[in-house]
Amino acid sequence: MQLTGDWITAPGVQRVLGLLAHCGYQAYLVGGCVRNAVINQPIADIDMATDALPARVSEIAADAGLKVVPTGIAHGTVTIVVRGVGYEVTTFRRDVKTDGRRAKVAFSTEITEDASRRDFTMNALYADASGRLIDPMDGLADLLAGRVRFVGDAGRRIREDYLRILRFFRFHAWYGNAAEGIDPEALAACAENAGGIEALSRERIGHEMRRLLAAPDPTASVAAMQSSGILGRVLPGADARALGPLIHNEPPLCAKWLRRLAVLGGAAQADRLRLSASEAKRLDCLKAGMESTVGAAELAYRNGAETAHDVILLRAAVLGTPMPPDIENEIARGMNARFPISAADLMPGLQGPKLGARLAELESRWIASGFELSREQLLA
Repeated sequence: MQLTGDWITAPGVQRVLGLLAHCGYQAYLVGGCVRNAVINQPIADIDMATDALPARVSEIAADAGLKVVPTGIAHGTVTIVVRGVGYEVTTFRRDVKTDGRRAKVAFSTEITEDASRRDFTMNALYADASGRLIDPMDGLADLLAGRVRFVGDAGRRIREDYLRILRFFRFHAWYGNAAEGIDPEALAACAENAGGIEALSRERIGHEMRRLLAAPDPTASVAAMQSSGILGRVLPGADARALGPLIHNEPPLCAKWLRRLAVLGGAAQADRLRLSASEAKRLDCLKAGMESTVGAAELAYRNGAETAHDVILLRAAVLGTPMPPDIENEIARGMNARFPISAADLMPGLQGPKLGARLAELESRWIASGFELSREQLLA
């Protein structure tokens, strides 16, 4: 297979690959950029692999006047900067020792050894500077069929790094074929090794869950996580049943991972996924809205249109009810409402805490009236 596109012919890509090849080394594009190019998906980072040792890669780039950053030198990775764009170049590797979280590696000169240590067959795809595809692990067929399959023995791949359990479900959500279904061997291996998740940092788990829940439709993946016992280890008490209805009601191209997290529920979500302070606050707001009976107009008035819409979506998903037909009008009514009383209207007769309490009381009466009571009626 021959890949084409501006990303391959970009001057920086050709410059780095060309320098290494000119010095007699193998040099390939690898991983996500190749995978996404095959299926016409957006390409983010462009990574490269070579049989040249890191010190030699650095020397070649420096001699050509390029900036070199030793971003992961212990694991064989240096970043070469061309015209302000960084390209990670990693020496072929093979695993020497793993502990479920990190690996001790040795450098290799064989592309098959490098490919055999990768997680999924669809990530073990390489391409040379001309775009010619190299497929040591038969990953192309899996990618085109939407099969997320571990390289070699699934259990062994997982025990090398238990984060691969969560990566498996994330990749199935993004690249899997729903009609094809989830790979049974991989799913069984994930369930068998689920205990290894406890050894992972919560930051790494949170990072994967964000990316999983941001997929266009992660329903099948999260359901499989629940049935295999994985979801309960990540978020004790979480339930995936309302996720499908939520996604069904979501506006097109509006995949909010935090809203989807809220519908899953579970204990101590913010702590277990290491959410930021702002993310945790937002999550608490959504969950409080789900548990309240406040209408859409009041939600919009107090919390804004986005929160109101999210909360109504969540309630409909949990209750199994359709979205209210007049939801947009109700949200607009709340957003346009203006409380007609100010503190000055109650002073100097009221001061301090009494003033604040009276304002809150009047605002509640005004909201309960459907924002209809006038200033004069409230002050009467």
